[in-house]
Amino acid sequence: MVKIVHDELAELMGGDETDINLKGSPAIILIAGLQGSGKTTFTGKFANYLKKKKGKNPLLVAGDVYRPAAIDQLEVLGAQVECAVFTDRDSKDPVAIAKAAVEHAKSKGYNVVIIDTAGRLAVDEAMMNEIANVKKAVSPGEILFVVDSMTGQDAVNTAKAFNDRLDFDGVVLTKLDGDTRGGAALSIREVVDKPIKFVGTGEKMDALDVFYPKRMADRILGMGDVVSLVERAQEHFSEEEARKLQKKIHKNEFNFNDFFEQIQQIKKMGNMKDLMGMIPGVGKALKNVDIDDNAFKSIEAIIQSMTPKEKLNPSILSGSRRKRIAAGSGTNIQEVNKLIKQFEDTSKMMKMMSNKQNMMKMMKNFPGMG
Repeated sequence: MVKIVHDELAELMGGDETDINLKGSPAIILIAGLQGSGKTTFTGKFANYLKKKKGKNPLLVAGDVYRPAAIDQLEVLGAQVECAVFTDRDSKDPVAIAKAAVEHAKSKGYNVVIIDTAGRLAVDEAMMNEIANVKKAVSPGEILFVVDSMTGQDAVNTAKAFNDRLDFDGVVLTKLDGDTRGGAALSIREVVDKPIKFVGTGEKMDALDVFYPKRMADRILGMGDVVSLVERAQEHFSEEEARKLQKKIHKNEFNFNDFFEQIQQIKKMGNMKDLMGMIPGVGKALKNVDIDDNAFKSIEAIIQSMTPKEKLNPSILSGSRRKRIAAGSGTNIQEVNKLIKQFEDTSKMMKMMSNKQNMMKMMKNFPGMG
């Protein structure tokens, strides 16, 4: 029964993922949406995605002539993702800015132009005319409509109004964090009959995922999104590093330097609540729980308060050494003991799992297995 509902949900949301159109020299992509929808942040994330995953050289264009803060924000995001930003603070003509940006891209060798347009607090005629004029002037190969997934029915109404005027190519759902089930995805797809192409899943510049209807169906049904979690992990953990680590574990050489490095890799994957929300059954449990992204800080402080010798040989951590580490890290002896115990347990478990025979023994102990 769950499978039937799951497959039907996935089909309602488009069935398969839909790619973006990057044809043209340069390819031109127009970003539209209401103010506060996360449009400018998405523009930065999208440039980062095109650069890192598609090997493109994008140019960001500040097309919001009403809010200097929007231009500032785009420049900050451009610097973060190391992408150039085209601005003209003296101009109040978004059409002229868009045209000039395309010419600039041609002359400087940028192969994608991403135009961030002005947003309003509500849909109005002036905004619609403005975006329609920009569309007419530069003939984008792709128009993406950005909408805040938290706004529910309003998101659907806004999507319809924009689609009626712009005939956009795809939808971007932002703020789809651990709490949001993604019901807006269903409604928008049904009303505008346009594919959802991307979902924003957090604040960081790499917190942008291609929209997979089957995975969203998992999420709506509370089945987690393990595939996305694994993919995100693969981006940050190289196979070579994993092999080196496995050798160390096998030889019983896993130490606090390795432990610290693993924490750094996990932190790069995104905020903790989003990551845990991808694990089946955990998303629901965390609905009203606040998970602090600084949760690793005390662990890092404890490890950094150890001497190089202590990090390499955790077995020498005597009571007096532990007291010194607690004082140096601004924690207490209980926290230090707890971390050392966690480290020892993790090391044992990893060693056991690196041995195939042990794994087989463990499997046999589970009911219905072996």
